[in-house]
Amino acid sequence: MKLAAIGLGGLGHYELEVYDEIDGVEIIAGADVASPSREDFEAAFDAPAYEDYERLLDDHGEDLDAVSIVTPHTLHYDQAMAAFERGLHVFLEKPMVTSVDDAVDLVETAAKRDLVLAVGYQRHFHPAYRELRNVVQSGRIGDVHMINCYLGQEWIDVQKDAWRADPTLSGGGQLYDSGAHLLDALLWTTGTRPRSVAATMDYREHDVDVNSALAATLERDGDVVTASIAVSADGTTATPHESLTVIGTDGHATYRDGELTVVESESVTYEASFEHEDFEALTRAKLDDFVTAVETGADPAVPGEVGLQVTALTEAAYNAYESGRSVDVTELVESARSADAPAATSD
Repeated sequence: MKLAAIGLGGLGHYELEVYDEIDGVEIIAGADVASPSREDFEAAFDAPAYEDYERLLDDHGEDLDAVSIVTPHTLHYDQAMAAFERGLHVFLEKPMVTSVDDAVDLVETAAKRDLVLAVGYQRHFHPAYRELRNVVQSGRIGDVHMINCYLGQEWIDVQKDAWRADPTLSGGGQLYDSGAHLLDALLWTTGTRPRSVAATMDYREHDVDVNSALAATLERDGDVVTASIAVSADGTTATPHESLTVIGTDGHATYRDGELTVVESESVTYEASFEHEDFEALTRAKLDDFVTAVETGADPAVPGEVGLQVTALTEAAYNAYESGRSVDVTELVESARSADAPAATSD
């Protein structure tokens, strides 16, 4: 698989080191607006680096199979569409995009062109979250009807002078950054889809949200699920502390910082401990999955539709905060899909 990379900074360079170790992957070229990142890329991978990603695609597009994009969030859409227009598969770091309209356009464009669109939500490969999903999907705790989840991280002090705290590049604050992982884990482990959301936020004198509290209505197999979601960027450690409790008619399951507890009939029936998240292993798993999807034609573990649902819930939450009203997430997605549909024609 011949690969180009757009975004050669810290995470982008790290992921390229992982790609370089995967059998059958050849790194052809890279692009980044920062000169030091381009220099580091060329020295490490013996391949040309460009300041302009469009020039990279013009020069190498016919030789490429795929593009990996690790850039500020609001740039994802244009970069991914430029790759799709050249017939290239795309891996996009989270969040996929920061607009429901853009998310729908990417998902539908990938489908029409039979191209892979994979999103970098690594909790799909995390053993603790996979086990939580298995417990929920098995019916062990009965019919799910309520969820409570939280993520706290010392984020804003670290990011306040970086692009992540600039809404023109990030699209938002902690809710769109680490919070996106929590929303993804919530929806994926429980097999739910967002229907509506109300929200309150506290920017704490920053340009992006620091604290968010969401009250969401989700849907699971036609049934309503009530969810409360809290995200804080003013936590105590750089590593996120997070918890997710799923309540069913026959019990509940809670994952909290490496510990999974399942309670049935008012007594603990199952406990499991998981080692601290191995970032290298999770990164390898998600990139391996993308490469396999490109090479075999299989669906990626985290397809664009997953990114669409997370983007829709997030955008709806920001809209809800700004308007002071609950926002219909389903309507938001359907409106975007309707706008993206080709106009009807008659003979």
